[in-house]
Amino acid sequence: MKESIFVTLQKCTVFEGFTPEEIRGALSMVSYRMVELPAREIYVLAGMPCRYADIIVEGEMIARMSGLSGKQTQIERLGESMLIAPAYIFAHHNEMPVSVETSKKTTLLRMKPSELKLLIDTDERIRWNFIQHLSKIDIFLSQKMRMLSLFSVKEKVAQYLIKMATEQQSRTIRLDVSRQEMADIFGIQKFSLLRCLSEFEEKGAIRIDGKTITILNSDDMK
Repeated sequence: MKESIFVTLQKCTVFEGFTPEEIRGALSMVSYRMVELPAREIYVLAGMPCRYADIIVEGEMIARMSGLSGKQTQIERLGESMLIAPAYIFAHHNEMPVSVETSKKTTLLRMKPSELKLLIDTDERIRWNFIQHLSKIDIFLSQKMRMLSLFSVKEKVAQYLIKMATEQQSRTIRLDVSRQEMADIFGIQKFSLLRCLSEFEEKGAIRIDGKTITILNSDDMK
């Protein structure tokens, strides 16, 4: 296996604090294989069981939840080093609540749940990392549900832009998603998003230039 994969796995929460050589040593105790998926490939549909402990080592996936009307909400973008659906790997009722597909060519490191359990049982650091990761997921889902159910459209968009500015450490944000994908993140229609962005721009709160948005006055987004 390429050495670069072990470097990528250093960013996986399961192997936090490990060196590439320590990761290689840990994985030498279990069985795993590499799986390649093309872009726009369905990884799993909502309602299907979570069968594997998969870690993304290259590429990206998108998790979406659909309502009875067919309306979709983007729950999360899954990037390199992320363990897919960790809360469902060992669940008794492990039917996935979301559908997941690749957004680009993706490579997975695939283990059976029993192999991940062996890692957790034999290495205390991996066990603690996994426990902490599950706790972070609970916090993320609580925040996501709060945003979707309690925030207005303007509050959702404002919070997202401020969050992106914080992550990129700049008031000028480079978006890596389309307007439709942004709307899916908030669980709103695309025209509602465009109207909100237009209102923010008219108030002088932001300046829009294609996929670049500059926050001029965050107070005017309230």
